[in-house]
Amino acid sequence: MIQLKLASQDNTRVNLIPFVTLVIALISISFAPIFIRISEIELGANGTVFNRLCIFFVIFGLAQAIRNRFYSPKTTSIESPLTAKHWLLLLLVGIISITSLGLWAISLQYTSVANCMLLNNMTPIFTSLGAWLCFGKRFDTKFILGMILALSGAIFLGLEDLQGMNGHLIGDFYALLSAVFLGSYFLIVEQLRNRFSATTILLWRCGIGSILLVPFVLLTEEKLFPTTWQTWLAVIGLGIISEGLGQRLLADCLDKFSSSFIAIFLLLEPIVSAMLAWIIFAEGLTSITGLGFMIILTGIYLAQSSNAAVHEG
Repeated sequence: MIQLKLASQDNTRVNLIPFVTLVIALISISFAPIFIRISEIELGANGTVFNRLCIFFVIFGLAQAIRNRFYSPKTTSIESPLTAKHWLLLLLVGIISITSLGLWAISLQYTSVANCMLLNNMTPIFTSLGAWLCFGKRFDTKFILGMILALSGAIFLGLEDLQGMNGHLIGDFYALLSAVFLGSYFLIVEQLRNRFSATTILLWRCGIGSILLVPFVLLTEEKLFPTTWQTWLAVIGLGIISEGLGQRLLADCLDKFSSSFIAIFLLLEPIVSAMLAWIIFAEGLTSITGLGFMIILTGIYLAQSSNAAVHEG
């Protein structure tokens, strides 16, 4: 009996580590709106995203190259060669993530931020639907109820911001399409984590994304790189904290959690961003924000207790 109890405690400790990592990733990603607000005083939206991806690619690419050059493992393991599927998924991870960001930016030109946030919260539905259709993923009652509860909390928060706002159908369509591509991105990263490290996946995402964004920035905006130190600090924060720490840890967590659960967990991002804005910019928080937080958190707790929240290698 004692041995079983000790084993159970050790198991809980091991399971807690990925969850703490996921929380750190969430907080790091939630800093993005703060950095973007500062960056877009000087740069445009595409220029901000380009610098974010480019900074990650340069800094973490150099670190990876140095590590590969000087680190020599004591034991060598034979890995299976890369297949055409691997190369295709690595290419798609960059194209799809940038497409999602681009559709999000376009939607903001035609509809309100509140509409965009509300429709982007539909990502867990598309991620779960894609996992079911493409990979035969099964979801039990606890996971589905948890997802519905978390989505209800997110929609509840969005409806507060929608008061007095009239959205436009084309903008809403782009925002919804952005959520579809974001859900696809999570599914692809989950598949790639069976073969590649989180850093390698993010390097492909940022490398391809940077290349694709250059012509858009040059054609539509005045600056490619910032000129003031405040903006440099903001984009460096985006590249190192939001992308390097947040997105990289998020990809790392997809080795333990399913993409569907990650998408549900990220429904907390707007709330954490609002709390950070309250601390940094002294923006107000309402009781509705707290209520929405509790509803989403309850849904996440219910979903994580399901077997569908675990990554299937």
